[in-house]
Amino acid sequence: MTDRTTESVPATGTDEPAVATAAAERGLDATVLKIAGVIVIGAIMSILDVTVVSVALPTFAAEFRTTYASVAWTMTGYTLALASVIPLTGWAADRFGTKRLYLTALVLFVAGSMLCSVAWDITSLIVFRVLQGFGGGMLMPLGMTILTRAAGPDRIGRVMAVLGVPMLLGPIAGPILGGWLIDAASWHWIFLINVPIGIVALVAAWTVLPKDAPQPSQSFDVVGMLLLSPGLALFLFGVSSIPETGTVLSARVLVSAVVGLALVAAFVVHALRTEHPLIDLRLFRNRSLSVAVVAMSLFAIAFFGAGLIFPSYFLQVRGETTLAAGLLLAPQGLGAMVSMPIAGNLADRIGPGRIVITGMALVTAGMAVFTQVGPSTSYVILLGGLFVMGLGLGATMMPIMTAALQTLDDASVARGSTLMNIIQQSAGSVGTAVISVVLTNQLLDRAAAGPAMAAQSDPEIAAALPPGAVQAGLAQAADAFGSTFLVATIIVAFTFVPAFLLPRRKVTPTAGAGAAPTLLH
Repeated sequence: MTDRTTESVPATGTDEPAVATAAAERGLDATVLKIAGVIVIGAIMSILDVTVVSVALPTFAAEFRTTYASVAWTMTGYTLALASVIPLTGWAADRFGTKRLYLTALVLFVAGSMLCSVAWDITSLIVFRVLQGFGGGMLMPLGMTILTRAAGPDRIGRVMAVLGVPMLLGPIAGPILGGWLIDAASWHWIFLINVPIGIVALVAAWTVLPKDAPQPSQSFDVVGMLLLSPGLALFLFGVSSIPETGTVLSARVLVSAVVGLALVAAFVVHALRTEHPLIDLRLFRNRSLSVAVVAMSLFAIAFFGAGLIFPSYFLQVRGETTLAAGLLLAPQGLGAMVSMPIAGNLADRIGPGRIVITGMALVTAGMAVFTQVGPSTSYVILLGGLFVMGLGLGATMMPIMTAALQTLDDASVARGSTLMNIIQQSAGSVGTAVISVVLTNQLLDRAAAGPAMAAQSDPEIAAALPPGAVQAGLAQAADAFGSTFLVATIIVAFTFVPAFLLPRRKVTPTAGAGAAPTLLH
């Protein structure tokens, strides 16, 4: 298949390809690195909060005397808030300035964290998590916009590698930190820990980030906001309700999802007829961005969906503590730490396509290990699989982001990064719901699995079961997890299709045209 990505640049009096090559050869200067440090602090705080809470769900269920399905909304509510606020970020960044908006997002996130720490029941905790999500949802797209503008298009691969640092530390430090805080102190501290980090991030952002240059001339798309934000929230609410209702056919799932999709479809029609829509769908004329959206969607569904059940396997099947489960997940982050800087550098030099294909092969191989998981599978094998998966993660997600943003001009970067973050969050929510439903159904088909997993954390249940029932039930539970990981592995494998269509050589944006290098005709 012919690669339609060209290195077309407008004819000017200077040798622009040579200038672009020279820019790509130099590293990130001190100014960019300082800005990157500020952005990374905020992103780490946001991403750590997701991974810390993931290991705290059983604690919430016990503390507030409620079901696992109810406490899962502490994560779902956060994600819904993220998805709702992200569409506003691109416009607000242009209108009010990225620095002001970034500071506002940090304040919202820290305030939400403080309120979560004093939650008195599961309902209040979910509400405060939503407030956290409003702040957290703006941090990553804003950080991406600030950094890409500071570094320029020729260094986006390395910028994405820097932004990937929180994604490395999240899987490593989040579960470990969460497990340690819960075991050593109480669940309140998984939220209180954000307060000092947030204060540091606020001071650093105020001091280091460049002054704003807002563009007040562009009108706000009120109709687009009223269509897209509620549409995304309703759709994700419906999808996220599937594990709790147990069926796609329930009114709660169908009504919410259908109404949400109808609102999103209405937004698409509206956006294509509006001069300044909330999300610029004309960016899809850019071939690299369009293919990257498909690749990101499939990858996020599989990877984030499977990511939810890795700690569950260690906690419920292997009987590990929250701290031990967090430590066992560390090899995945370590693998990404090895590969991500290399992948970012190579994506700038040779294009992201080859890097992503290599990363996908590693992710598929690592996840395939867990399709054969048992109740006593060697930790050497499992940790090796997680490390290989981490190597693949480092060469996959951020290079896909690079492919999407590398060909956009400065004026389009904010809208492009907003669009990619919406896709990532929405697909991740869909993946979480899909994988949760698959695992739930697999466990229901194995009657002995539930009591055996409950016995892992409750000696009274273990004593009441017949001899050998726990081991037999854990074997069934492990089989259910293995079947679920097989579904995730198959979805990951489908990502190879769009990955083969990503640019396999360096591309250069045409000045003043966000989609010119790779227009679809």
